[in-house]
Amino acid sequence: MKLSFFGADQCVTGSCHCLEVNGKRLLVDCGLQQGRDELDNSDLPFAANTIDCVLVTHAHIDHSGRIPMLVRQGFKGRILTTRLTAQLLEIMLSDSAHIQEADAEYQSKKNQRAGRGPVQPIYTMADAMQVMDLIDTCEYDQTVKLWDGVTAAFTDAGHLLGSASITIEAEENGERRTIVFSGDIGNGNQPIIREPVLLKKADYVVMESTYGDRNHTEVWSYTAELAQVIDRTLRRGGTVVIPAFAVGRTQEVLYFIRRMKQENLVKSVPDFPVYIDSPLASKATAIFSGDLTGYLDDEAMELVNTHQGMFTFPGLHITESLDESKLLNTDRTPKVLLSASGMCDAGRIRHHLKHNLWRPECTVVFVGYQGEGTLGRSLLEGVPSVHLFGEEIAVRAEIVNFKGLSSHADRDHLLEWAQSFEKPKHIFVVHGDREVAPYFAESLCKLGLSAHAPQYTEEVDLITGKITQIGYLPERKPAPDRTGTKISSAYQRLVAMGKLLQSVIERSKGRANRDLGNFADQIKMLIDKWEK
Repeated sequence: MKLSFFGADQCVTGSCHCLEVNGKRLLVDCGLQQGRDELDNSDLPFAANTIDCVLVTHAHIDHSGRIPMLVRQGFKGRILTTRLTAQLLEIMLSDSAHIQEADAEYQSKKNQRAGRGPVQPIYTMADAMQVMDLIDTCEYDQTVKLWDGVTAAFTDAGHLLGSASITIEAEENGERRTIVFSGDIGNGNQPIIREPVLLKKADYVVMESTYGDRNHTEVWSYTAELAQVIDRTLRRGGTVVIPAFAVGRTQEVLYFIRRMKQENLVKSVPDFPVYIDSPLASKATAIFSGDLTGYLDDEAMELVNTHQGMFTFPGLHITESLDESKLLNTDRTPKVLLSASGMCDAGRIRHHLKHNLWRPECTVVFVGYQGEGTLGRSLLEGVPSVHLFGEEIAVRAEIVNFKGLSSHADRDHLLEWAQSFEKPKHIFVVHGDREVAPYFAESLCKLGLSAHAPQYTEEVDLITGKITQIGYLPERKPAPDRTGTKISSAYQRLVAMGKLLQSVIERSKGRANRDLGNFADQIKMLIDKWEK
């Protein structure tokens, strides 16, 4: 019985873990690498035709985006996931395939002009459609037999509609082991979906650590806070641009806007228009409005049962065509504009940033995690300008980061989730940045739990608990230069130390006031010395 780590190992994207039992192999997730995590999405560290089954925790592309490539390379087995995840996968994998084909076509044209050969997409729309032919679905808490000696059960992870943690019961040569894969663990008190289920029984746990080094900023009311941002932007005649993941985050923001309109929280332009400029988001919103029995929290179910609609309100517009999308940037009417991708590295959002970043009356509101090396992260870090479509665009718009608005559990909630288990043999910490996953594993050890952050291609014998193959940390791509100016390694190190300092400050909440005051004085002395 062997567990291998093939993705999201001391990085945040590309989740992929392999469990081998009784001579058969299953994958838990097979996601795309993104941002600085991307090595080579076309290269799998195993033969696709050696995999017998794939279990999918949820539909986000960093957990599912390489499944069509798996099929393209020879996988013909069973894909098991929840009913709602299967519905979301159909639209998300098709959209991802469209992007792969478009990127390959663009690069091929560039290569042709340079006298080089064409580029093939890592998968196509046809490959994405083949995935759907292999999918079986289940409901939460249903035990499903995978093969002799191996069963799986999905429980609500509270991260995305249909998202799940997966408990695998495996028996080999008379030895039984329970292995839990957390998937992405949801944040508490989110709208629409339910709270993550706390599990108790496991010999081994593979858990995420995206926010393992920090807590979310406390926000008393997302609706009121967002309404204030929208109100002041519309009052000065600007556009509120919200880069939002098309599945999950867009629907949450619409949920908040419906409430703020209902409560008349935006005084400057009470009937302000809201545009969803993402074909994928509009398809996802339709799924979020379908049969959601067993997937929603009580408040959202009440809206569904009373036919009020979670995402319908006056002034909502959905743009489909590219021509409609372009018109949004020629119309200076104050408005709210939601578009994908959430990290600003692809899609229509980049065009909207080009036309609005330089306008001081506008606001760009980030409502989700921004991976290292992405355009979104660069904007949050305060770059003075960015390059988009061959132009240098000054950043004069207000930049707002809703840190508390996250679909991921923060440090305290991750610790709570891990401590709910009754003394597991070991916890494998994955799906966290290179500086974060080991730190969170160390935090678990301080609580008396056995834990470590595995490296890429590491293998563990789950009968003996011993590492049978040591992994490695692949060299990451350098952070892309968004400004056109060279960033020194010394400056990058300084920025990294600044983030670490911020993390330490956030973890200091609740310590003695005297200690906090001394720490603040030391920081001020250092700043004063530096600025002299």
